[in-house]
Amino acid sequence: MIRIARVERPRFGTEGPLPPIVIEEYQSRLGMTANRMTAAGLDFLVVYADREHSASLAYLTGFDPRFEEAVLLLDTRGNRLLLVGNECAGYLPDPSLKYQVELFQDFSLMGQPRGESKPLRAILSGFGIGKGAAVGCVGWKYYGGSLLDHAQAAIEIPSYIVDLLRHLTGDAALVGNATPLLMDVDTGLRVTNSATQIARFEFAAIRTSESVCAALLHLQEGVAEDELERHYHGSGIPQSCHPMVSFGEKVKRGLSSPSQNRARLGDAFTVAYGLQGALTSRAGAVARGPEDLSENLRGFYEAYVTNYFGVVAAWYRSVKVGAVAGEVFEAAESARDARLYSFAVNPGHYLHLDEWVHSPFARGSTTVLRSGMALQMDIIPISQGPFCYTNAEDGIVLADETLRADIAQHYPSCWRRMRARRDFMQDVLGIRLDESVLPLSNTEGWLPPFGLAPEKILIDG
Repeated sequence: MIRIARVERPRFGTEGPLPPIVIEEYQSRLGMTANRMTAAGLDFLVVYADREHSASLAYLTGFDPRFEEAVLLLDTRGNRLLLVGNECAGYLPDPSLKYQVELFQDFSLMGQPRGESKPLRAILSGFGIGKGAAVGCVGWKYYGGSLLDHAQAAIEIPSYIVDLLRHLTGDAALVGNATPLLMDVDTGLRVTNSATQIARFEFAAIRTSESVCAALLHLQEGVAEDELERHYHGSGIPQSCHPMVSFGEKVKRGLSSPSQNRARLGDAFTVAYGLQGALTSRAGAVARGPEDLSENLRGFYEAYVTNYFGVVAAWYRSVKVGAVAGEVFEAAESARDARLYSFAVNPGHYLHLDEWVHSPFARGSTTVLRSGMALQMDIIPISQGPFCYTNAEDGIVLADETLRADIAQHYPSCWRRMRARRDFMQDVLGIRLDESVLPLSNTEGWLPPFGLAPEKILIDG
């Protein structure tokens, strides 16, 4: 039975430096990408990135353009050319990766110098792109047949690049969307993670979860949203989304940034903080208990949050190596009381440097969950009754016996924290987990429905 219990929040620890991605891992990623290019019949790959959409480029190079855009050109012979603007010319990948770097100043901000770089046509043709070449473009999204009859022709990177590529190859059909190589829901390279990448995600998840906890511990009547945001601390890890804090009616806007809006007793609240590899969100009521809620909300809110926690528990119990994503969806859906709320988005998704890579969690999905997948428990309930809100978003990874042994050997502190979080979820929260499920966050499953009483959380038992 799901109920509220007084539970002291466990301390799982925060020690350890951020593990580096070594050059050999980047080389391996580039090698796998070249193999995928060959299998797809591609001669060249054009990987585009800007500040908002840099995860695929960073996955391959460790480099994310700042202020500007960038393009990585690859061919199947191992040639690598990185095009950067003025300000990124001094902010480049490790030279051990042996990238050629070329200044392309039109990637710079407007008004900056443009006189020192070659035209894009000369750069692309000089790299070998010409008549009859098959070129794949990688951005941040690919499309299904509902958009165009030939979905591969829908390319989201800047049209001047795509137009030029199609002109150089002499056939528009030779230039297509190759983003699935990295982001396909079943086979994308970024869907599966190494032990090192997982340890980095865990480092980020500690920062997001401890930040959200610090904000909640300072929640009180009259506090301003921007005052709570000051408790977010990322240890230098780039953010994967904007910080979020909202109270009252502003919560309905969902993705709002913090303002000077102040908390009132009985308000809904939401707090969220995301870094590359992790996002933690909590939502509930600015209240000590039901007595602080409006009369029309009291009974509904209790049913709403308890059923929501049941859905969350069902999701955690269902995910594992070998599970079918459509069956995880059905487990969450069957636990949901449709009279209380609907799902705003898919119940969960893949997690990487970008907060949402893709989601296999849809009705009828046949995707089989694999070892190395990082998954976000992202179930957003939209009330069907009086306005209220709750959320308990955090990330996990799936790891088979081999990957678990790898993490334990090379990242023992990370492994101990994961095991301790598993014990807490199972022994205290009452959420049984498959052995392959490794919680990343220090707040995994921890949900206080009343923000002014964070010691009172939902448990199943």
